[in-house]
Amino acid sequence: MSRPPYRDAVRNSGILTILAAFDPHLAGTPPLGIALPASDLDVLCHAPDAAAFTRAVWDAFSAYPEFTLRQWMGEGRPVIASFYAFGWPFEIFGAALPVREQTGWRHFDIERRLLALGGEAFRAEIIEARRTNMKTEPAFAAVLGLGGNPYEALLALEGQADLELAGLLRQAGYAGAD
Repeated sequence: MSRPPYRDAVRNSGILTILAAFDPHLAGTPPLGIALPASDLDVLCHAPDAAAFTRAVWDAFSAYPEFTLRQWMGEGRPVIASFYAFGWPFEIFGAALPVREQTGWRHFDIERRLLALGGEAFRAEIIEARRTNMKTEPAFAAVLGLGGNPYEALLALEGQADLELAGLLRQAGYAGAD
C-alpha cells in the first residue's frame, strides 16, 4: 500500500502550525527526495524550555497511534517524540539550540546542497546505498568516499563553497556536479 505524499501528511497534521512557537523545520529524507518506504518525517524544533515543549507536544500529539515521548540524558537533554499520522511516522526533536545550529539540521543542509549539485546519478547512488540499510549520513559518506566517522565527515563539508563541493562530487565520479 502506498502512502500519501509527505507534504499532505505535514499539512494534515498541522504540525508546523501547532509547533510554530518552537521554530519547527522539516528535515530528513522525504524533503531531500531520497525517502524509502520506512522513512519518517523529522521535525526539528528550538525548545529552550523543555517542559513547555513537552507539554505542547503531549497536548497536540499524544492521542496519535504509536506516540512516545522521551528525553535524552546527555548533550543538552533534547526531547524526542514520535507518532504515526496520515500515513507517515513522525519524529519531533526539540533541543535548546536554535534549529540552524542543531547537528540534524546541519547534516540536512549539507545533504541538500550535495544533492542539488550532484545530479540524478548521485541521488540514485544515495538511494541505493540507503536500500542496503545504511543510514543517511553513512550513505553520503560511502558514496563520496569520505573516511572516518561519517557524521563528522559530513559536518566537515558544511563550510565549503558549492564550487568545492562540486569538485568533491566530480572526484567521486559524478559528472552532474558541473
